[in-house]
Parts: sequence; structure tokens; C-alpha cells
Amino acid sequence: MSSSNTKHILLLEAGAVARPCAEYITRRPENVLTVACRTLKSAEALANGLRNTTATVLDAGSEDPEKRAALEKAIAEHDLVISLIPYSYHPNVIKAAIKGQTNVVTTSYISPAIRELEDEIKKAGIVVMNEIGLDPGVDHLYAVKVVDEVHAKGGKVKEFYSFCGGLPAPECAGNPLGYKFSWFPRGNLLVHLNSATYLAGGKEVHIPGKDLMNSAKPYPIVDGLSFVAFPNRSSLPFRDIYQIPEAETVVRGSVRYAGFPEFVNALVAIGMLNPTPQPWLKDGLTWAEITEHTTGAAETSEETLIARVKALCQFPSEEGSTRVISGLKWIGIFSSDKAEIRYGNLLDTLCARLEPLMKFNKGERDFVILQHKFVVKWADGNTNTITSTLEAYGEPNGHSAMARYVGVPCGIAVQFVLDGFFKAPGIYAPHTKEICDPLRAQVEAEGMGLVEKVL
Repeated sequence: MSSSNTKHILLLEAGAVARPCAEYITRRPENVLTVACRTLKSAEALANGLRNTTATVLDAGSEDPEKRAALEKAIAEHDLVISLIPYSYHPNVIKAAIKGQTNVVTTSYISPAIRELEDEIKKAGIVVMNEIGLDPGVDHLYAVKVVDEVHAKGGKVKEFYSFCGGLPAPECAGNPLGYKFSWFPRGNLLVHLNSATYLAGGKEVHIPGKDLMNSAKPYPIVDGLSFVAFPNRSSLPFRDIYQIPEAETVVRGSVRYAGFPEFVNALVAIGMLNPTPQPWLKDGLTWAEITEHTTGAAETSEETLIARVKALCQFPSEEGSTRVISGLKWIGIFSSDKAEIRYGNLLDTLCARLEPLMKFNKGERDFVILQHKFVVKWADGNTNTITSTLEAYGEPNGHSAMARYVGVPCGIAVQFVLDGFFKAPGIYAPHTKEICDPLRAQVEAEGMGLVEKVL
């Protein structure tokens, strides 16, 4: 722990969104930052050029006793730990933080596993601040704002829609999927397999994961661009979180360019997104051999494989079939290329194939789109629609929009915790006006935020 005004911060993960967070934190001369990753090279790359910053090696996801002990020791030596690692590892970090009486900030949702630690968190006297990236994060700041303003004027939010997407900018979306990875590819793909539940016209609607992409519908946000939107996980808690018990429709979800869901459906149909280890999936296999096995094709010729894929996918139109098959050819699943087998399962092996194909190249930029839509009924009986919209582009050869809109709000929240904004220990997220208003003011001071319109 620190003495005097110096604050020691530990940043776990050196991934795509970490640099803007680190830059924000190190603006303050009293902040001393340690960047930790599983490899020293990654940590050093992130720390390079930042003042008061050093790099080290830690593995927050490991069950190895020595590595767990190293994590606990490092966390105890800091005033605050930022966990940007996959959300399933946050409880490991928080348990170590409880032992070390160290505050925590994450950009992920408050999971049941985190909630179970609430009593221990309070006894340790620490703050665990969550859900402060883009989605979740900036989305909360503006949803809470509009709902509060509507209620203050006597209105009721009858319908609430919120859709977000991290996409390549239109001029960079030339691959057959119209998509590139601006964050963890595995998690990115799995989003498209989650079951979803939402409220529509006062009734709960449940969509199994296998049908999620079939539920995608055209959703206009920006003139000249064709988007589709689909629900994500459960939207039901947000009626309570945003304090809109009057809402009859509550839907939160994701946005992609039109045509993308059909590719995901095809990959599901032929078994390529299966995360279960397969005993037969061994080094030395070609992609054609893998596709032969997953589809049950008679042999590995491209013609035979394509015929089998068409039989499994049951494409609704010849045009759609042609487009998806050409995309699968581009991925290379019918080729004689040797596959990089990763973790013995098809999902991670496919990720190894897609990562170089679908990465952002030098000079390319990403595009973040986020829109809330509120259908409001006023006391006089009139109804109108309020939108709150973010359109943000990354900087060519600079920070991506995704990195900026996740990393900077996270950095702001870190500073709030260090400055003593939260007066009592416990688990926090930006769900209330008292937390959202000052956070949003700082986000806007960075030239970021959403634009509201009344339609």
C-alpha cells in the first residue's frame, strides 16, 4: 500500500483496450502504474512510453499455487487493481483483493460469483467498481440520464431499446463477413451463441442460442448504412436497473452489418463454433479434413464439401447461398491448408484461423455505434421518441474507438475510487444518478459521449 499522496495501481492485462486506460491514469503524477500480463513482452509493450509505469508477469487465471500466491502478493502491494482479463477470472482477482484490502475496478457486468463475495468485500473495507467501459458503462451513463429527465417531467418510458456494436468502419469492412475483431475473438464469437430474453409488449420472449442469429432484424441507425440488431443475454434486469417499471418493452442487444448473421448460422450449422474438446482434432489435419469430419461429408474435395454445407445450412435463397459459400471459401475451411489446432476444440481452432484474416490492418479504423431509443408517454397523453446515439470512429494508426470508449471511462472510474468518491465499501456499478452524473461529466470532458434527439 502507498504512503503520502502516491497511489499504486496494478493493471491486469495488456490487451486492445488497456492503453487508453493506462494513459489516463498516468496523467496524474502521483499515480504509479504496474502493468501485468502473462508474458513480459506484452506488459512491456503497453508500459512503453508511460511515466511512472513498470511491467511484470502475472497469470490471474492460473490455479497453480505459486502463480496464485504471486498474484495475491502483487495485488496486496497496490492501492487498486484494474481487472481487464476475461470476466470469468474476476472472482480470482477480487478474492486476492479482499485478502490484500485492495480496491478493484472492472469493465464487466457484476456476475453472481462477484455478488457472492459482497459481505467479504465490505468486511475488507474495499470498493469493487464494475460495468464501466462502453457496454456496459457509457450506455448506463446515458440511459440513467434520460430516464431521470423523463420521470422528472412526469413522463413514462413505455419502450426502451439499446443496441451497440463494435465494427470496422464502412471503408474497412470489405471482407465477406463485414466484420473485424476489436476485442477478444473467442468471446466475440460466443456472443452470437447466447440465449436471449427480453420484454416485448409486456410479455417475456426467450430465444435459444441456436436461434439467436435468426432473430436478427434490420435496424436503421445511421443513414446509408445497413445494420441488423439482435437481443443479447437477458434484458429483463434492466427494467429494475434503470427504474422503468412502467416499460412494456425492454430490449438490449448488439448491432452488426447486414449479412453477418447468415455467416454465423452457417458456422454453427457445420459445427465450427463448438467449444467442446474433440479427441479426433489433432495437429496435422488440413481444413478440408476438419470440414469433412464436422459436416459428415463423403470426402474432402471442395465440390463435395460445399454440397454438404449447403445441405446442412438449407440456405433460403441462391443469392444468400452464394454469398455465404464465398465467405467460407475466403476463410479457407475447404482448403488444404494445415490447421493450427488450439486447445483441442473447433471454436478456438477457428479463432486461430480468423485472427490474422479479420484483424485491423495498419491505417484501418474501427467504428463504434451505440443507440438508446426511448418511447415516452407524457402526462398529457402525447407520445414521442428520444434517441441517444454514439457514432465514434477509431484513429488510423492510433487508438481504436473501442479501446478509447472502454479504456477511458475505466480510467476515470479508477481515479474516482482513488480520490475517495465512494464513501462506503461494497460492490458498485453506474446504475444511479448519483454515480452516473459525475462520471458522465468526466467522460464528456474528454470529448466523448452520446448525442440526444427528440423524434
